[in-house]
Amino acid sequence: MFLRSVFLVSILLISGCGGSDFSDLQGYMDEVRARPKGEIEPLPKFQPYESFTYSAAALRSPFQPPIKLEMADRQKGSKDVKPDETRTKQFLEGFNIENFVMVGTLANDAGTFALVSGAGGVHRVRVGDYLGRNHGRIIAVDESKVDVIEIVPDGEGGWLERPRSLSIKERS
Repeated sequence: MFLRSVFLVSILLISGCGGSDFSDLQGYMDEVRARPKGEIEPLPKFQPYESFTYSAAALRSPFQPPIKLEMADRQKGSKDVKPDETRTKQFLEGFNIENFVMVGTLANDAGTFALVSGAGGVHRVRVGDYLGRNHGRIIAVDESKVDVIEIVPDGEGGWLERPRSLSIKERS
């Protein structure tokens, strides 16, 4: 008996769903189909990427003033002075010396070290280390400056030793 009453109730529920009026939905669908069709714009044309190789990295920075050299005062390079091309380059030789600023010193039993800021951080250097792209060798370190000797070409096949100094940068 119980099973028969459940079956009868389910038949009544199913028959109640079948008699719905879908005329409003059918009218809306006919209206949408009657509208004019739109156009989709074509995709824009993109220029293909062309890679660029920067070839002026070894030249003077355009933000530094040019150095005027008088031809009469110009030193002749020496054939005796030349960089050692066979030695292994140190990390700080991959950067221009203008990028470095002395920020302090450290002293211990091993000697006096200079702290130079640049190339992504603060680096500890001492006498004998190399700094900058022009074969710059540190020759002296004191509390106020680091003295460097660079070996640069003279333009005529010889090499010149050029002294440079990094002075300590005071806090402002």
